[in-house]
Formats: sequence, C-alpha cells, structure tokens
Amino acid sequence: MGAGNRIDSNTVLYGVIGDPIRHSKSPIMMNRAFRETGINGVYAAFHVTSDRIADFAAGVRAMGIRGVNVTIPHKLDIMSVLDEIDEGALAIGAVNTIVNDAGRLIGYNTDGIGYVRSLKEEAEHELAGKRIVVIGAGGAARGIVYALTSESPSRITIANRSVDRARELALAFQDIADIEAISNEQLQAACGQADIVINTTSVGMFPKTGETPIDAAWLRPGAVASDLIYNPLKTTFLEQAEQRGCRIHGGLGMFIYQGAYAFEYWTGQPAPATAMRDTVLAALQS
Repeated sequence: MGAGNRIDSNTVLYGVIGDPIRHSKSPIMMNRAFRETGINGVYAAFHVTSDRIADFAAGVRAMGIRGVNVTIPHKLDIMSVLDEIDEGALAIGAVNTIVNDAGRLIGYNTDGIGYVRSLKEEAEHELAGKRIVVIGAGGAARGIVYALTSESPSRITIANRSVDRARELALAFQDIADIEAISNEQLQAACGQADIVINTTSVGMFPKTGETPIDAAWLRPGAVASDLIYNPLKTTFLEQAEQRGCRIHGGLGMFIYQGAYAFEYWTGQPAPATAMRDTVLAALQS
C-alpha cells in the first residue's frame, strides 16, 4: 500500500466538476487509485455552475490543478475554455477529462473507450461483425457510438424518441461505420436482429428503478443486454434480460474505466482498476 493521500507541500490537486456533484463516486475512486499507486495526489469534488466555467478554468491554470473530470452539465460548454481538444473528444463533441500540461488545458473523452473496454472484458470480447442497437442519442450515446466505430461492427442502429437527434448522430459517423437511425416504433424489430442492445438513457436509474427502456421480450436469448446505469448495479432492464436468457452488462465497468483512462492521462501510470472497482462497489452497497 503506497503512501498516497498524506497531504503535504508537494501534494498535487485533482478534481471533478458538475452541477449537481455531491453524489459523485469519483473522489472515493480516484483517491483510492492515488493511495494504491503511492502518488502524492488528492482528488476533490467541486460544485461549479455553468456561469462559472471560465472562472474555474482560470483557477485550474492559476493553482496548477493537474487534472479534472467533467460531468453533467458541463461536458460541452467546457470545450470553449480549453487550449486543445483531442481528436476523439472533438468527434464526440464532449469532454469529460482535462489534463493541465504546464498551463495548457487539453480536453479528452474517456467515456466511450471506457465503455467499450468494459463491454469487451465483461460481456463480448469480439465486437467485429456484430449488430448493435443503441437506445438514446444524447451525449453518452455519442461517445459510445464513436468508440464502437473502431471495433468494426457490421451495423450500428440508433433509436431515439426524437428521430432527428438519432439521424444527426448517425450522420456524424456515417463515413466511418455502417450506421442507421430509427424511430422507437422500429425498435422492437431492430432488437430482434441485434447481437448487442445498449441502453444509454437514464430510464431505470435510481430513484425510478422500476422503469425499463424496452420490453426484454424483444431481445434474442443469448444476445447481450447492456446498460450504462450503475445505480442500481443491476437495472430492471438487465434483470428481465437475464431471465430472458441474455448475457447482461451493467454500467459500473464504464464508470471505473473512464476514471482509469483519466488517471493514466494524468499520471502516465497504469490505473489500479481492481482496487478502484472494489472501492466504488463498497460505497454503492453501503
């Protein structure tokens, strides 16, 4: 066990910003990562409202805060105050991780790559040639669709209540993948054909844990049902899919790995992902 988190004059500051933020599990996860690796860093949660984004960026530069995670609702508006934006984050149109490189603020997006790493490790290691249905077309869906395009799926189908948003997302990545947009009316048929069905919406999240994005009877037994939500750890959607004979994949891994990639960008060291997962699991179950 390293000596990390003993705060002294050399401690480097990290943090997460959002509005709201007090529910965030990132501080316990990241401080555990610093402890495990013996890095002299400390990670705090900052409640920053949208009107203070520019002030916050100035504070990061002035105080030498080394790294920041960005959560809802700032993933888009933070981009205007950064010096440089990674190609992936630019394509996604959202930043969730900032690296302060000697006063230059560089934006990355680790959500999509974190999700895909988790999906491959926990549910389906071969995504090439798979038919994938993505439910929802918001910011989370954008990151995931972008990351999935580099895995050579046979087709990605995006379903959204507003078909225009789904079309817009499909259009953004049509050059790099076979991708289509459908309305929710066509969702049942698409799910029947799919190898993997991913819920990127908040339907089923605490406290409305009884709700589901689709009827699990639409899924093929043996297909993968995946949910970005990790509170609850197993949503009603996943419970019903499991009863249907599907393989299931929850959102905890994505949360762990988006943090692990951020840690690696900041420190240049491999993240202690197992310890990070244990800490978050313990917090969710307490």
